[in-house]
Amino acid sequence: MKKKIWLVIPMTMSPLLLAPTAQAANADGLYLGIGGGYGEVASSDSEIGKFAGASGESYHVDDDDSVYKAFVGYEYNPYFATEAFYADLGKPNLIRGGNVVDLKSKAYGLSLVGKLPVGAGFELFAKAGMARWETEARGELSATSDLDDNDGIDPVYGAGVQYRYQHLLLRTEYERYDFDSNFKVDTYTASVGWQF
Repeated sequence: MKKKIWLVIPMTMSPLLLAPTAQAANADGLYLGIGGGYGEVASSDSEIGKFAGASGESYHVDDDDSVYKAFVGYEYNPYFATEAFYADLGKPNLIRGGNVVDLKSKAYGLSLVGKLPVGAGFELFAKAGMARWETEARGELSATSDLDDNDGIDPVYGAGVQYRYQHLLLRTEYERYDFDSNFKVDTYTASVGWQF
């Protein structure tokens, strides 16, 4: 009787014991996702004004807005991936009196992603890469102002948590787009993805 019980218990538990292995085996290949959230400029009003070419100090900045992103990546193993991305970073406003200038920003690029599985489908990740970015100034602060459009290639980095359920990926993350010494954008997003 003891032998029968001994055989039944391991057979009952075997799917649970194999689940982490099966999950790890699926943790590679192509994936894609979309997300959205909140962004804010991590710079002072005067720094943002310098970035846009605004003169004087008689303006203020409304520096937060909604952000949207899309990404496609390839996971080589449970610990390492590369990821291409596109992000609409919203349009913080420079405001002077009744005049408003939108600083509409977007970026796309490539990041390296390091992952650490922590069990139960969760993993921590950190990323670092480069972004090609563009900021377009729309509007005018005065009849004589001519604000600057800007672009460049600069670092982007971040960290977050991802939950994997079979092919479904759910993640939340923080990223910093380090566009310029006078213009840095922090984003906080939640995304949903699918791994093939």
